[in-house]
Amino acid sequence: MISNTQRHLVARLILLRKHHKLTQEAFAEGSGFTYKYYQGIENRKRDLRLSTVERLAKAYGIDVWQLFGPTVPKTKFKSVKRATAV
Repeated sequence: MISNTQRHLVARLILLRKHHKLTQEAFAEGSGFTYKYYQGIENRKRDLRLSTVERLAKAYGIDVWQLFGPTVPKTKFKSVKRATAV
């Protein structure tokens, strides 16, 4: 069963992603998650660990508590730089 907290978090994540005009795939790629994993988050098929919530907040340049606040925080999407194999 999905808790109200998880429901609120997922709604906030969807709102922020759409605010930045990102698809699930673009957000996942830019934040270091696999597309399928992030899709599972938005579809409420995953129980989230605190470390995952921290990574989600970091991708938007905000603190974790701001994901749960009563107002939508001002964010700036920060794409994760990935090392390339040589």
